Amino acid sequence: MEEHAFFDLAVSFDEASAVLFGIAWDALPNRIGLLWMWVRGRVVVPLVRIAVVLCLVMSIILLIEKVSMALVSLYVKVFRRKPEKIYKWEPIQADEELGSSVHPMVLVQVPMFNEREVYKLSVGAVCSLSWPPDRLIIQVLDDSTDLAIREMVRSECEKWIRKGITVHYISRDNRNGYKAGAMKEAMEIDYVRQCDYVAIFDADFQPASDFLVRTVPFLMHNPEIALVQARWKFVNADECLMTKIQEMSLNYHFKVEQQAGSSTIEFFGFNGTAGVWRISAMVEVEGWKERTTVEDMDLAVRASLAGWKFLYVGNVKVKNELPSTFKAYRFQQHRWSCGPANLFKKMAVEIITAKKVSMVKKFFMLYNFFFARRVIAHNVTFFFYCMIIPLSCFFPEIQIPKWGVIYIPSAITLLSAVATPSSIHLIIFWILFENVMSWHRCKAVFIGLTEANRVNEWIVTEKLGDTMKTKPAAAAAAPKKSKTKCWERIQFDEIGIGAFLVACATYDFVHNTDRYFMYIYPLALSFILMGVGYAGTFVPGGGK
Repeated sequence: MEEHAFFDLAVSFDEASAVLFGIAWDALPNRIGLLWMWVRGRVVVPLVRIAVVLCLVMSIILLIEKVSMALVSLYVKVFRRKPEKIYKWEPIQADEELGSSVHPMVLVQVPMFNEREVYKLSVGAVCSLSWPPDRLIIQVLDDSTDLAIREMVRSECEKWIRKGITVHYISRDNRNGYKAGAMKEAMEIDYVRQCDYVAIFDADFQPASDFLVRTVPFLMHNPEIALVQARWKFVNADECLMTKIQEMSLNYHFKVEQQAGSSTIEFFGFNGTAGVWRISAMVEVEGWKERTTVEDMDLAVRASLAGWKFLYVGNVKVKNELPSTFKAYRFQQHRWSCGPANLFKKMAVEIITAKKVSMVKKFFMLYNFFFARRVIAHNVTFFFYCMIIPLSCFFPEIQIPKWGVIYIPSAITLLSAVATPSSIHLIIFWILFENVMSWHRCKAVFIGLTEANRVNEWIVTEKLGDTMKTKPAAAAAAPKKSKTKCWERIQFDEIGIGAFLVACATYDFVHNTDRYFMYIYPLALSFILMGVGYAGTFVPGGGK
């Protein structure tokens, strides 16, 4: 009897459990829906609204910075404020009694690393500079790990030595400090002490023969100037759409950013190449340091804090090469974005406490040079245009003002693109490409600020030289890439962002909330195309 009662109790318990579980299961979607509505209203929507406000503020900051620099550049252009009008400049006059000694001793440094395709171009260009041979010392700083390339570079140097040019081939058995380490060690050699100035050219740069004749007199006649920076001229700008877009961005950097800094506060970031330094100024601020991957900017900031002035000469142009493969460009942009952010973190206090510069220059360096250009610009481009605006499609109660979505971005874009009027028809492609690259730059900024694992990553930008011009047959006959190579080209983070944007655009299109889909669909396609490596030049056997 007891067993039968126990059995009936067990059956009743099972039936009750089934009924209760069924009720709970049926109610689960409603509960989840109610929970989501609560989270959406109390958490998600307020957070998105805060993000919108922050992005709008950053957009205004960026617009003010763009407009102010554009006005300065316009003033310089309209009133023809050439460097020769602002600073004393006189050609070096020949003197029969003094002979070549009227020319100061100049050191030329050419750092390189496995530069098979361009070493002849750079060595030949610096050895052909119009300067008395006995007043010129050239250092080829070769950190190549490929012994065959080392031998080729050494042979090229010996060829010019036989022609009477003073060329010192210097190689190391390590890469400590990368480029900064190589130049720092080379500056400590005894014969450098007799030099007054040092001109620096990366391996793909080809200065014109009159480069020193046009730049060194500024340093000779103006003892307060530490650096004369020339403009870059791109020999492969028409190679593909990616190089044309790079030209637009870099022309803005030189024609507007560098020009504005030189004309107002007499400070800008040294570009690491195509410039001439006063050696005494470098010595005063302890020369090259290896603490970041932007040793050039580091040196420039320290020299400016010591009271030295910089001069940008836009009428002196030095030929060089743009990265034409997407892989090379990504690595370059990582270094150019991560390094400044890391330097900002390291030097902010030093800038604030500097005693030899005015409060105006401190404000310019902290706000304009570092914060607005190196932090705000990348963040607002990625988070606002690639994340917040698309995400707002799911929240119709969040209204972003037209001036924030249309007017300010349009003004910023036009101010940036006018530096290259010949490419103004590519402005849509430029916008989409820059938005995709903002993901890499934004990521690099946070790595620099937090000093994460890639903070000191230095991958030398791949150069092609005349490869694509002189080897068309090899390119045509090159075998197709293997499956492994194909997978190496894929960037899953970009494809993931592209998928997110497709979802946002599709929701916006179906529900017709604000017609953002007309902008988001092309942006999504850009992320996906670049995510599968469909950008830049195809290099046989090299990959992207």
